[in-house]
Amino acid sequence: MSQEIQDRFKQFVAPTYGRFPITLDRGEGAFVWDTDGKRYLDLGGGIAVNCLGHAHPEISQALAEQSAKLLHCTNFYYFDGQAKLAENLAKRIGPGRLFFCNSGAESSEVMIKLSRRFGQAEGRFEIITAENSFHGRTMAGISATGQAKVKEGFAPLLQGFTHVPNNDIDAVRSAITPATVAVMIEGVQGEGGIHPASAEYLLGLRALCDEHNLLLLWDGVQCGHFRTGSFQSFQSILGDQIGDFLPDAVGMAKALGGGFPMGAVWISEQHAEVLGPGTHGSTFGGNPLACTVANKILEVIDRDNLAANARELGQFFVDELAKLREKYPVAIREVRGLGLMIGIEMGDGFGSFDDSKTASVQWVTALHETGMLTIPADSSVVRFLPPLNLTRAEAQAGLDMFEQTVQKAIE
Repeated sequence: MSQEIQDRFKQFVAPTYGRFPITLDRGEGAFVWDTDGKRYLDLGGGIAVNCLGHAHPEISQALAEQSAKLLHCTNFYYFDGQAKLAENLAKRIGPGRLFFCNSGAESSEVMIKLSRRFGQAEGRFEIITAENSFHGRTMAGISATGQAKVKEGFAPLLQGFTHVPNNDIDAVRSAITPATVAVMIEGVQGEGGIHPASAEYLLGLRALCDEHNLLLLWDGVQCGHFRTGSFQSFQSILGDQIGDFLPDAVGMAKALGGGFPMGAVWISEQHAEVLGPGTHGSTFGGNPLACTVANKILEVIDRDNLAANARELGQFFVDELAKLREKYPVAIREVRGLGLMIGIEMGDGFGSFDDSKTASVQWVTALHETGMLTIPADSSVVRFLPPLNLTRAEAQAGLDMFEQTVQKAIE
């Protein structure tokens, strides 16, 4: 059956993804099964999406109940679920208002439009972003992204983006021109290989943006929604230093819907009127079904104290992976992470690997053989982005499979 399905994909589905030869059939909790019955421990979480794992019974129930009540009504009307979700999100960030969309790329688009409209009267439109960043695959998103590989073949790109080294406040300062309107960053670069911003950098950016009347745009699509142990990663990074720090806008998606397509942008109260009626919209954004799921996810995370679980298990992973790095220094070069957003810089050139592929893809493929799903990043990073409700026993099982894979590769 798996080959038949893969053959139909090749015939009828656009080849925009490099797919691994695994045909998934069902999931439960932190595990998935393919059509041949093989079980995998899923430490990739659908790229940080499945924050409560697979087939969570309360999410399934919420979907079923809401689908029997109201699926879609357009944003011409009011309904309780969207108001409740906007309040739920705002109270976790700060005074502000929410725009709802369907994806991370769309949330980046909202923040870019917010900035351009904010600076329009003064002719300001340029946005400074970081090298190695990723902000989605729309034309604006790839223009904002600081990676050449995602831009290739799509010239001319949208004007107005400057890329500077990450975590370098002097580079940002030097890049500011009279046309600059915003700085856009990820708290932890995900697709770039798990590189967290420093507290000093964030505080410096806020001060610099205030000094030059720039918007500070926060792409929390992958590193948000408790992934780092706090609702947004700037809260994890700054900790006791947070004071009154807030970005001017925060983009969200991925775990927001736990697998149901959903995105959102929090806009600070100071700038909440910049995008007025008719300036932006989304047919499906914030629909009743999506809002019901997102509200239920927040309820479960709060009730089960999953933010603390992300912090504790994340530290467990980092500590144990550091031990493995000492044990296998040729295979494991570096371990980076914050909460349950972990990147492992891997070695390459092992005899059992296919040298035509990047080290990250080779290692992820090898882990499939052992029975674990992870996510490649950059050229040599394996990402762990597991569900927030992962157990200690499941985490240990993943570490055991990871070590088995390393041992086999270096033999």
